Amino acid sequence: MDLQAVFDARYSVRQFADKAVEPEKVQSILEAGRLAPTARNYQPQKILVLQQPEGLETLGKTARLYNAPLALLVCADTSQSWKRPFDGMDSGQIDATIVTTYMMLEATRLGLGSVWICRFDPAVVKEDFNLPDHIVPVNILAVGYKADGAEPAEFHFSRKPLSETVAYEKHNW
Repeated sequence: MDLQAVFDARYSVRQFADKAVEPEKVQSILEAGRLAPTARNYQPQKILVLQQPEGLETLGKTARLYNAPLALLVCADTSQSWKRPFDGMDSGQIDATIVTTYMMLEATRLGLGSVWICRFDPAVVKEDFNLPDHIVPVNILAVGYKADGAEPAEFHFSRKPLSETVAYEKHNW
């Protein structure tokens, strides 16, 4: 599948089949995340792979996983992330987001569905998974095979024209 086909095929899947994701596909998804660019190539991402019912149930206490058989909890390690010298902005959450994007696109390329989840309580996640203070939960990527009848949400098809989001040389915002 070429990149444009991946872009066209991807949508947030909210119905997953009761079928595990094969280990080689999990590895391919994780490898895509490993290859994602990060600030100064510091690679501050930490990814907790959850496939067992106990871990998925624990994460499901604070996030809706839509019965996905695989959840990737993507975190930023603030002890390893680059900080912008002008204002101290920490790149860790941006880096974790880029990593999540690469993994999401690889899952799509492999014929899997995914849904990006940011609606969760990071304090609950930190406590439930005993994460140290310097590890910040950023995103959850729920992954699996699409259930029969799974369709994109209606709002998926609504995209603003470039003229509303892009300016050349001088902004008009």
